[in-house]
Amino acid sequence: MISAMNQYVFLVVGLVAGFALSLFYYKVSMSKKLKEVEQKAETVLHDAKREAASIKKEAVLEAKDSTLLIKTEAEKELRERRTESNQLDKRLRQREEMFDRKLEQFDKKEYHFGKKEREMNNREKSLKQKEQNSDELLVKQKETLERISGLSSEDARSEILKKIEEESKFEAAKIAKRVEEEALENVDRKSKGVLSLAIQRYASEYVSDHTISTVSLPSDEMKGRIIGREGRNIRALEAATGVEFIIDDTPETVLLSCFDPVRREIGRLSLERLISDGRIHPTRIEEIVEKVKKEIDSTIKEEGEKAVFDLGLHGIHHELVKLIGRLKYRTSYGQNVLEHSREVAYLAGMMAGELRTDQKLAKRAGILHDIGKAIDHEMEGSHQSIGASMAKKYGENHKVVNAIEVHHGEGDPATVEASLVAAGDALSAARPGARKETLVDYIKRVEKLEEIATSVEGVNKSYAIQAGREVRVIVKPEEVSDEVCAQISRDMAKKIECELTYPGQIKVTVVRESRYVEYAK
Repeated sequence: MISAMNQYVFLVVGLVAGFALSLFYYKVSMSKKLKEVEQKAETVLHDAKREAASIKKEAVLEAKDSTLLIKTEAEKELRERRTESNQLDKRLRQREEMFDRKLEQFDKKEYHFGKKEREMNNREKSLKQKEQNSDELLVKQKETLERISGLSSEDARSEILKKIEEESKFEAAKIAKRVEEEALENVDRKSKGVLSLAIQRYASEYVSDHTISTVSLPSDEMKGRIIGREGRNIRALEAATGVEFIIDDTPETVLLSCFDPVRREIGRLSLERLISDGRIHPTRIEEIVEKVKKEIDSTIKEEGEKAVFDLGLHGIHHELVKLIGRLKYRTSYGQNVLEHSREVAYLAGMMAGELRTDQKLAKRAGILHDIGKAIDHEMEGSHQSIGASMAKKYGENHKVVNAIEVHHGEGDPATVEASLVAAGDALSAARPGARKETLVDYIKRVEKLEEIATSVEGVNKSYAIQAGREVRVIVKPEEVSDEVCAQISRDMAKKIECELTYPGQIKVTVVRESRYVEYAK
């Protein structure tokens, strides 16, 4: 127990001694650190003083530089203001001198005006005196003239007025003639402008066709199958389609001849399908032909509806739409009539737009103007009268009926639109390449044209030019006057219309020329 107590005492004494040593060591280290901190503080303070002195020195230098810069700018501004002030003074002096000169000029002008005013007053007095003397002389001359002529002033005035009236009538007639010529020239120019603009805005490709179609065969053996035993197949084809099938020595080709283009197209399609199918016998022929007929009817309806839709028209009877579609298979001088009707409708509509008339009416009459050609082989009469009666039958406006009826000049147009349809029809038909004819027919037509022109009395020579679309006639000047030339051109145009068949229109130009030749010897 005593040793345990001793151990406890020793432990306490050791702890106290360790604490005392630790405290002593801490004081020694703290004093060292304090000295180091004081040294660092002195160093920082010294650096701060030195830096402050440097900053102060730089600030003083900057202040001096700023002061110098401000002083320089102030001097520069002062010099500029002095310069501006000098320039302003100079301008003011110049203006003052200018005002002085102008004032001097005004003084001189005022002096001259005063002088001229005095001269004018003197001249006015002189003119008044002369006028008074002239009046007295006129009165004396008037009395002398009345005494010499034996006419009073009233009679003389009447004679003068009568003469002036006659001269005025002559001048008025000249002016009226000139105005009429200018008006005709302007109308001609305006109409040509409208026509050329319509042609430029619309261009169409032409689709030509013939009255004969051909079908190519894979081999000549197919001809026998088409003819059939004792010709029963070809007889069945001709009976079902109404088309004549010509099978001759032409290799691998069958000709189809028919005036009706719709039936010819049915026959062509039917034969092509029979050839591709391979089964050719009367029953199959009837089935194929019936099927093709339905398809052609559907195509005709679609073509008519498409044409009407493209033109933006509505309310046309469905039977008339079918007739429009049938024109797809109709040609005139090689020109497809449906394409021709489309073009006439577009041209008439464009011209109506330029002239500010009814475009819808012009287009409607244009697309319907040749519908008579769709059935002219089934009915008697011209295609104009047939088309007009069909349009009237299916409730078309009387203006449209009139345009259809007179589009070839067989009557008077009731509306402007009817004239535009006739013009569009002539433009479409007369355009180069629109229609074609054989060389023999063309030569005959040109020869006939020149023969008709030469047959007129007073004609010296005639020439068909512009591919037969114009005839140039030269008359004998000693026998024919200018007035008779106009009558000859009208008579010749009527004679050509009556005796000649031609596409489009023919221009008749009559030329009268006088030549006087002398020889100096």
